[in-house]
Amino acid sequence: MALFGERQTFLGRLSPADRDALRALGAERAFPAGGPLLREGDGGSHVLVLLTGWSVVWVATERGGRVILGLRTVGELVGEMAALDPHHPRSATVSAIGPVRALSVPGDRFRRFIAQRPHVAALVMAQLADRLRGADHERLALASLTVLRRLCGRLVELADRTGRPAGPGAGGGPVTIRPPMAQSDLAAAIGATREAVAKALRLLREQGLVQTGPGTLVVLEPEPLRLLAEGLEPPERAH
Repeated sequence: MALFGERQTFLGRLSPADRDALRALGAERAFPAGGPLLREGDGGSHVLVLLTGWSVVWVATERGGRVILGLRTVGELVGEMAALDPHHPRSATVSAIGPVRALSVPGDRFRRFIAQRPHVAALVMAQLADRLRGADHERLALASLTVLRRLCGRLVELADRTGRPAGPGAGGGPVTIRPPMAQSDLAAAIGATREAVAKALRLLREQGLVQTGPGTLVVLEPEPLRLLAEGLEPPERAH
């Protein structure tokens, strides 16, 4: 499951000269917490490179809900599909989680930028391929994995990508997920109902694997969660 798994960002892979050239093509914009960076169905073709903060990518469902496609953070590129194919509307909404700053580059300038730099165009294509593979994994998970396994996998990915040690020491200990995700967001991220996620979280809390509270999500035992995500039984622990 690779929904939240991108490690090397687009901006981080650019040379200093390419980063300076890209910055010269656009302007910085600030987005408030909860505000949209991009809207599904809009016709704009500009791209955004995230400079600070986190954002969530999602699509609306016919029943008025949403399905979360991924989290994006500093250095990542969003909106590139509309820039590469400006004749079609945006395929997803991107919303800020907390305040966000981003570099906004008009689509025509971005297309010229990558056309003049084949190595940068290859980075964009690699990012699109990574996200397509992630979408394939998600479809397989929805078809074959239980809610508990999907939730465990997502919590492990969030801990790996956004987690901070919840106490002294490093490696293997409790991890606080930042930004925390509400149960409704976790449900949207794994294609489950909020009720099913609440039930699975209750089971994980009873097993001493996670801790939840208002604005708090802590993975207490990352390794047993990894085993559960893989369909394996974690070892018995002394009580």
